[in-house]
Amino acid sequence: MVFSLVAAAALVVQVAILTALFFEMRQTNRKVNALVTDLQSRVGPILTRVQILLEDTQPKISNMVADASHVIYLARGQAQKVDRILTDAADRLRGQLNHADRILTGALEAVEDAGSSLRSSFWRPMQKASALVQGIKVGIDLLRSRRKGSDGEEPRKQQEEELFI
Repeated sequence: MVFSLVAAAALVVQVAILTALFFEMRQTNRKVNALVTDLQSRVGPILTRVQILLEDTQPKISNMVADASHVIYLARGQAQKVDRILTDAADRLRGQLNHADRILTGALEAVEDAGSSLRSSFWRPMQKASALVQGIKVGIDLLRSRRKGSDGEEPRKQQEEELFI
């Protein structure tokens, strides 16, 4: 019997707790519904304005994206043209530099040939003429020394020394 009384008391306490929980949940549900309704009333106009703004700006954004795409396409084409022009100019410059190099090489070879021919046609005869004059001078000095040699032996030795110096 005691057990039944304790069990009955426990059941009554549980029913009381569940009833209190039910009323608390109902009150919390009402508060949440009030908050949701208040939030909806505040956010609804904002969402409506955002939707109107998006509907208004969507074509403009689409046009801007299309224009940007077209500008990029044109810029790519112009960059390719500039690349072709610069490559062509570099190739032409390289060809002109090679041509100028060949011309300068030819001119330097011509100057070298002219110098060689000048050396062979002008300096060699001058060296021969100088050698001939030197030979004549030595011959005259020798003749003078023989004349003076008959006058004395000392001047002759002096002249021979001069010849060797």
